Amino acid sequence: METILRVLGYLRRYPALGSAQLLCATLMALSVVIFPFITGHVVDEIIPHPERHGQFLFWVLLGLLAFFLKDGLNCGRIILNNHFEQRVIFDIRSDLYQKLQRLPLRWFDGRRTGDIMTRVVEDVAVMERVLIDGIELGLVSFIQLLAVGTVMYYTDVTVALWATLPVPFLMLGAWIYTKDARERYREQREASSDMNALLHDNVSGIRQIKSYTAEEKEHERFNIFSDKLRQASLRIMRWWAFYSPGMSFVGMVGYVLVLGFGGLAVMNGRMELGELILFFLLLSLFYEPVGRLHQLNQMALSSRAAADRVFEILDAENEPHSEDGEPLPEPVRGHVRFRKVSFSYGKQPTLHEVTLEARPGETIALVGPTGAGKSTVVNLLCRFYEYGNGSITIDGQELSKTRKSSLRSALGYVTQEAFLFNGTVRENLCLAKRDADEADLWAALRSARAEGFVRELPEGLDTNVGERGVKLSGGEKQRLSIARALLKDPPILLLDEATASVDSETERLIQEALEALMANRSAFVIAHRLSTIRNADRIYVLDDGALVEQGTHDQLLKADGLYAELSRQAFLAEQKEVSG
Repeated sequence: METILRVLGYLRRYPALGSAQLLCATLMALSVVIFPFITGHVVDEIIPHPERHGQFLFWVLLGLLAFFLKDGLNCGRIILNNHFEQRVIFDIRSDLYQKLQRLPLRWFDGRRTGDIMTRVVEDVAVMERVLIDGIELGLVSFIQLLAVGTVMYYTDVTVALWATLPVPFLMLGAWIYTKDARERYREQREASSDMNALLHDNVSGIRQIKSYTAEEKEHERFNIFSDKLRQASLRIMRWWAFYSPGMSFVGMVGYVLVLGFGGLAVMNGRMELGELILFFLLLSLFYEPVGRLHQLNQMALSSRAAADRVFEILDAENEPHSEDGEPLPEPVRGHVRFRKVSFSYGKQPTLHEVTLEARPGETIALVGPTGAGKSTVVNLLCRFYEYGNGSITIDGQELSKTRKSSLRSALGYVTQEAFLFNGTVRENLCLAKRDADEADLWAALRSARAEGFVRELPEGLDTNVGERGVKLSGGEKQRLSIARALLKDPPILLLDEATASVDSETERLIQEALEALMANRSAFVIAHRLSTIRNADRIYVLDDGALVEQGTHDQLLKADGLYAELSRQAFLAEQKEVSG
């Protein structure tokens, strides 16, 4: 009940639409009793009396008008329903997407993309059905039951009692069906989500599947998940297969009872034939909404399971300071300090009491073996994850108290794996600066040494790069990613293996541009290549989450420690690359 009440809040946003829809539905429900009344009147008062046959056409046309009124109201109801429904779906999806934007990265680390997509696309549509279609269906059915039942009891109480005798048994059947149904529907939603998640992964990784000739194995995996969905759906259908016909049979008993006791009343002269015909017409109108209520029961169970999954996201805890917090003082100078910062993604510590500093305008290099914690330092500086122990400040302000929008607007981040959205070159660049003009775009591309290949693209800046930039080479994608960071022109740069996907010549050109850009701003550079870090103002060497060395390139070479060993390995790798 709590779930339904929460979603009702979305309906309250459109009182005029909702009221107009319910008015049409109410009038439509009341109009259904007009034709049975006309039929009873014609059978008892017109047909047996020849002197009234001249009125026959009037009553027939009045019956036609009654149906026109009912269906005209239904047309208006459907139009209003569609507008109401789509606005509510839009609002729920908008709130859900906004919530996803505010969730911390840790939340996404434990979720599958396909599952999230299922909740946003499918579950929202399923949950709103019980709110709009279901509420309206329930109200219309209740009004129709009340109106028809009142007429039946007014016509003949005894026959009406027999006609409604099956109702308690219908209610009992609905309770039995509903009692354990929530878990059945939730199981189906979860199975659908699992299959969609696998499908998303396999479509995204289709190149890997083909390159490892894993098509048959992945087909088997897909069939396993698809079969789980089939079994979950069949479990629901088996219950419905007994429930729906069973309730239909109980309802039909009402017709038999009316035939028996109503026919007996006509034969005894206690009821007119027209009244019996009226009763049969009313009975069909009485059990029609009862059948709709059974469908509503099934709809409500499915919608509740979907709503639970949607609200699970909406109830998740927001990323700290996604909206509140203190802004960084302007202008941002870029003085970054880590003091005894410790952090863990899970049980094993990733960083242990790391202390480092980048003064305004300095270039800081982070060096170390794979898994040493270099990228974690950058993640914490961006506050993609929350540090528990220690202190991180920018220009003296603690990041744990800083508004994240203010923090991240001061950072330019280029990751090792360049990510481009499925759109044009222009759209991908303008992610960094929405109001950038064409001159700004070409200037950034020129600095990132990407101008040449972009001008050669079929439509230049308006060329679609495909999903994840699939139409471009790795080096081209990385140069566009760097151009995007350059366009943002932030006071602090974060370069996580930014030149890893380019060849030596392109790397040299990009490095020239980056050095010019880093002249008056703080920069954190993660790189394995010696040429990328040898000119850094200070180098911090990390190993197994701890800071083991720091100094300039020459100082660390003289110390002959881990950095010297890594430098020798990097030198040999670069020599092999050059000779190759």
